[in-house]
Amino acid sequence: MATIGLDKLYYAKITEDTSGNETYGDPHPLAKAMTAELSVELAEATLYADDGAAAVVKEFQSGTLTLGVDDIGVTVAQDLTGATIDGNKVLVSTSEDGGTPVAVGFRAKKANGKYRYFWLYRVKFGIPATNLTTKGESIEFSTPSIEGTVTRRNKVDGQGKHPWKAEVSEDDTGVLPATISGWYEEVYEPDYSTLETA
Repeated sequence: MATIGLDKLYYAKITEDTSGNETYGDPHPLAKAMTAELSVELAEATLYADDGAAAVVKEFQSGTLTLGVDDIGVTVAQDLTGATIDGNKVLVSTSEDGGTPVAVGFRAKKANGKYRYFWLYRVKFGIPATNLTTKGESIEFSTPSIEGTVTRRNKVDGQGKHPWKAEVSEDDTGVLPATISGWYEEVYEPDYSTLETA
């Protein structure tokens, strides 16, 4: 179903243990969302046998998340990009900056008034782009955008796989209200405990 809105953009800092497995901190608002564009790259391979394709494999490789936001505050910029806030509360970016990955969550309003919710488990952002325009005869808003690389997380889920995204629509059959109401309380962890076995 088509979406007609975007809001509730959050991020959660990631802490990694010695094996690289992620633990997520509490989600915090990132900024007011204007746009979110997610593009995905797949690793593909085709095995040919008997003059035809015998097997085709397509796996997630990485993605790019581009966010258009109203403003990125200094604390969020520090968390996402590795910039530092000096003693005068000035955000200072250096050539050596390199932010640590974070989880990113948001929701998109569907045409029927319900929402589709997302968590991207590991996103590493670059420096926000700044667009400035002088004031002319008409008012033009200039807003920042920030681009991040989406990768799979290191920690495996209950099926031994490495998720990169969680997505749910609140009007899907069988979705528990607690899943939706708790979406921004913590980064969603896959739960396979109630799956029916054949």
